[in-house]
Amino acid sequence: MKRPDRVVPRRDQESVWDYPRPPRLERCEQRIVVVLGGETILDTRSAYRVLETSHPPSYYLPMNDFAAGSQRAAAGSSYCEWKGTAAYLDLIGGGKVAARSAWHYPTPTDAFADLAGHVALYAAAVDSCTVDGELVVPQPGGFYGGWITSRVVGPFKGTPGTAYW
Repeated sequence: MKRPDRVVPRRDQESVWDYPRPPRLERCEQRIVVVLGGETILDTRSAYRVLETSHPPSYYLPMNDFAAGSQRAAAGSSYCEWKGTAAYLDLIGGGKVAARSAWHYPTPTDAFADLAGHVALYAAAVDSCTVDGELVVPQPGGFYGGWITSRVVGPFKGTPGTAYW
């Protein structure tokens, strides 16, 4: 599948095609709220965004800002050439369990050392994620964990046929 043309961003937007490869890590002080099972399991203004070409931002949220008991270790791991080896977590809230819906890098690479103690999650696995009050749209497909808001434009990697963009 040929990549569709880049969407030209407005002045208040970013194009994911302007993000770098290898990815860039940046602080994010926007208010992020995550709800699962009708319960707020995270409310923070101390996150990071990972910005990588063709992907909407992945948000990494402080483990310590999650509600007590809302995370537990899950089986499995994966490897990212930029960040290192990831471990998985189940998220728990309001009596609901979102199995293997979050991941973190216990020992990230030097370039991503600030991600230690932070968790990313699949927005599709929880009731809702908001960034400064705006409801997040999950990145297409089931593999990547980017969050789409009105602040970013694509096209976005993740749907069938986009693997080699």
